[in-house]
Amino acid sequence: MAAADAPQPGGPALAVFAAPAELGLIVVAAGRGERLGQDKAWVPLGDRPLVAHSLAALARPPVERVVLVVAAGRLAEGRALAAQVAVPTIAVVGGARRQDSVRHGLDALGPCAWVAVHDAARPFADRALLLRTLEAAQATGAAVAAVPVRDTIKRVRAGRVVETLARAELWAVQTPQVFRGDLLARAHRAGDAEVTDDAALVERLGVPVAVAAGAYVNIKVTTPDDLVLARLLWQQRAGAAAGD
Repeated sequence: MAAADAPQPGGPALAVFAAPAELGLIVVAAGRGERLGQDKAWVPLGDRPLVAHSLAALARPPVERVVLVVAAGRLAEGRALAAQVAVPTIAVVGGARRQDSVRHGLDALGPCAWVAVHDAARPFADRALLLRTLEAAQATGAAVAAVPVRDTIKRVRAGRVVETLARAELWAVQTPQVFRGDLLARAHRAGDAEVTDDAALVERLGVPVAVAAGAYVNIKVTTPDDLVLARLLWQQRAGAAAGD
């Protein structure tokens, strides 16, 4: 059952969930999808939009409350989707950048001992991955899901290789990412530098970030090729389930 909607439209939402919770979830679905050429959170994957897969997998116990952050033009759809989620869920409008959208989500989420942040563009994350990341976060207050890179990575400048990086030390970071609620709020207040994930803001505070075992199937849909792969993976999974 959905909670009451946060004040809309416009800037950051006010806290809607008043009582403290142990674990809250922010699902970020406010991106413009420029490289994909369409609003990626709402492209169909099977019989429902991409973002619905993340909510179905992650928005259930031990998660106690969820904020779905959407683009302004998708607020009605976000509210309709939030109403279908098993745990209390609200939809709010995001900001200009990803970190602004997460901040809006934090404002609406209210006090939580732990906060998980997940990108709607990763439709194959599952509850086990969330729980692994939450467990890893207990040691330092922050953890990311990640996998070791398989390719050789080279630093390139002006079309020329300038350095080959040590692959054994390189990991591809995913979401969900899990943080102590007060730590994530402090990280977002502390600076406004452009970052690509919330862990980078926490790192700027000097807080160590633990790594949980991610999954190679936990792909991010960013380009048309990614969407083709996601649909193939979904068809494979649907076929396997039908054969059970």
